[in-house]
Amino acid sequence: MKKFIFLFIILNSALVFSQEAEFSLLEKVYKFPKTNEGILLEHQFVFENTGNFPLIIEDYQVSCSCTKAILPSKPILPGEKGVIQISFDTKGKYYLQDRIIYLTTNTSKKTEKLRFKVYVIPIEEEQ
Repeated sequence: MKKFIFLFIILNSALVFSQEAEFSLLEKVYKFPKTNEGILLEHQFVFENTGNFPLIIEDYQVSCSCTKAILPSKPILPGEKGVIQISFDTKGKYYLQDRIIYLTTNTSKKTEKLRFKVYVIPIEEEQ
């Protein structure tokens, strides 16, 4: 009987530990068209929870305050899609900009990435 209980506990633990959320982006990198300096760019990253546990995106980090993100306020259930709205202020930014937004999640990796690129034309070069 003790062996049966021990086996039950092991199998139950394995099932619990295998349940996790999985963050799947529909586009790995978004490329904005060439843009004049001073424009506020916006984009919606669509993702899906392809795991078997609700996906929670707790926070985000960026290297510059010129980039902002609006995260989902509720967990994304397995099989559901969600949207993260990002904005990038091109004021004072020049030439090729390659930005990564790091998301704090409950996936096995704990950190997921959003990435976008844009070529910003400086005001002096606008004609």
